[in-house]
Amino acid sequence: MYFVPRDNIVQHAEINRKTVIEYRPDSNQANEYRSLAQAIIDNQDFTIPTPMEQDRLEEILLEFGLMNIKDDYKI
Repeated sequence: MYFVPRDNIVQHAEINRKTVIEYRPDSNQANEYRSLAQAIIDNQDFTIPTPMEQDRLEEILLEFGLMNIKDDYKI
């Protein structure tokens, strides 16, 4: 539905025990959250997503470098 990038400001807000919108309401990250909220409100596609198989998830993690192939564990 919507991709939310993650900015380092998220950690700053967390450290200050605030949401990003409370901490920096004018930040790009706060605007991303507002856009996500609007996308949810405007959504008309009421389908139930099919969960991804574990093997496919691991393939994607390997493909995008989010998991080292030498890692010996399953997520």
